Amino acid sequence: MRHVYNIISYIFHPLFIPIGGTLVYFMVAPYSTLETQSGNILPIFILTVIIPIIFFLILKNLGVINSIFLPTVQERKYPLYISCIIFLMILYKVIPNNYVHELFYYFTGLLTATCATIILLFFKFKTSMHLLGMGSILTFMVALSIHFEINITIAISLFTLFTGLVATSRLYLKAHTKNELLIGFILGCCSQLIILKYWL
Repeated sequence: MRHVYNIISYIFHPLFIPIGGTLVYFMVAPYSTLETQSGNILPIFILTVIIPIIFFLILKNLGVINSIFLPTVQERKYPLYISCIIFLMILYKVIPNNYVHELFYYFTGLLTATCATIILLFFKFKTSMHLLGMGSILTFMVALSIHFEINITIAISLFTLFTGLVATSRLYLKAHTKNELLIGFILGCCSQLIILKYWL
């Protein structure tokens, strides 16, 4: 069973949440064009997946971090700082070139949640990044469904199930406490909810 939960933790790793939300948006948005898709998906994939993996390898070789799951508070600081810089680059350099209103605020929410997580690190609190990511993308899916008036209930239901599986896997693997999972999920949801008034 441990192997199954490990696989779930890898599949829904926070690393894939930014590109996951981007793909969800372009699958749902009725007016997305090939130009806006190509102008956003590839740069976002490179910035949020490829570059963090490179930084992970560098930090691991330097002995700063030991695992891709960043089990300690100290290990989380540098990857989170890097994430903030990457999100700022996306907000100021990638999205403005092929402006997508909804996607801009999705990444604004991710940046807000990441900054809140960094603040909690200074209080020695290890927020679950897995649940933060799941909460962010789940809230974004619900908002997109309302915004575009498209019925994606099945997709939302499946992702709610996946969120439960991820939470269960993190508990089973003893990677987080219930409070860390709950705070992560609340941060992910609230970071998206507080900016809905700007685009919904």
